[in-house]
Amino acid sequence: MGKTMAEKILARSAGKDTVSAGDIVTAKVDCAMMDDILGPRVMDEAMRRYDCGLHDAEKCVVISDHYAPAATINQADIVRFTREWAAEYGVENYFESIGPCHQILAENGFSLPGTLQVGTDSHTCTAGAFGCFGTGIGSTEMVGVVLTGEIWLRVPESILIRWDGRLQSGVMAKDLILKTIGDLGHAGATYISLEFVGDAVMSLPMDERLCISNMAVEAGAKAGLIAADDATKVYLTQHGCEKPYIPLYADPDAAYVRTLTYDGDALIPQVAAPHNVDNVHPVTQLVGTKITRIYLGSCTGGRLSDLKAAANILRGKKIAKGSMFFVSPASQRIWKEADRLGILGDLADAGAIILAPTCGACVGTHSGLLGAGEHCVSTSNRNFKGRMGSKDSFVYLASPVTAAATALEGRLADPRGYVRQEGK
Repeated sequence: MGKTMAEKILARSAGKDTVSAGDIVTAKVDCAMMDDILGPRVMDEAMRRYDCGLHDAEKCVVISDHYAPAATINQADIVRFTREWAAEYGVENYFESIGPCHQILAENGFSLPGTLQVGTDSHTCTAGAFGCFGTGIGSTEMVGVVLTGEIWLRVPESILIRWDGRLQSGVMAKDLILKTIGDLGHAGATYISLEFVGDAVMSLPMDERLCISNMAVEAGAKAGLIAADDATKVYLTQHGCEKPYIPLYADPDAAYVRTLTYDGDALIPQVAAPHNVDNVHPVTQLVGTKITRIYLGSCTGGRLSDLKAAANILRGKKIAKGSMFFVSPASQRIWKEADRLGILGDLADAGAIILAPTCGACVGTHSGLLGAGEHCVSTSNRNFKGRMGSKDSFVYLASPVTAAATALEGRLADPRGYVRQEGK
């Protein structure tokens, strides 16, 4: 019997010829990422207790993104502590205020095909877009990883998600993954690896593949894997990655516990309504819902292609009166490139407020929190009650083009007419 991608990657990491779903393995970690919110400040007491250094500081990455740039004294203290902790333990891979951790990992060559990455953030599964087994772990577990360089894992079963055809204009990767999560349910893939295949997936640029893998955890998945191909190689090369890697691929006769097959040509824009990510509906069922806030950004929807797609709709127009439109590019690199191309100027001219690259608005810590009664369309990955501010606010998850169309109308809008006019 053939092996899935998850089985092959974990076999390599465990130094074994082969492993099967259900096996318990001790695997060597290729990249251990700690963020400011659940990393050093939570780990420090245990680290002091063991009184020893990191097993391999070069494989550790520390990123201040949730509380950076800081909006309160407490946040500033946490970011300072994170920065000083990284320096004390010799972590040279420290990044601050340049974007959400998952995008920074991708841009700096830490999410490599065939490798194992763990992080103190549940959306570490973003790395799956590179054919990297990325998964989130707890802070206490991360202490064990950085002290030993290893982690024990149960090899997950896998679900094959096949998207055939091509996505039509006005439909993006966000719609694809929302539809998938809606069908699986928020716990339908608990501790299971999702493998995404098919022309509709593999024809997407890396920007959009990252969105798919990022949200795999919203169905409970341990990982969300997409096989590396030429697009993966080009992305890594363009971002200056010179590290060696060996991609791993599922065998044709690999065993899956379930297979879901979809027609990408038939997919229409999707929206996750409050207050659950699996509360998914076609946009046509929610068109006209009054929206006062639009957020374009995060590690799910703030990449260059996302900003460009939104700008193509908004260029030369103005957002609806009474609406507020916040834009947070997913990294400093993306911010600078979008500025160079005039994309940020187009969005600002339409009425957008351009923010720093940060997790702040997405996670409800700063940079535009929602007040009671506000209805927001967000390109981020979660819409739980109170996620982006007040527990009496309402968050709808949608694609960047749906967000842009909604900003124009001041109500939930189907983006397809706008995209047909402007071009995807």
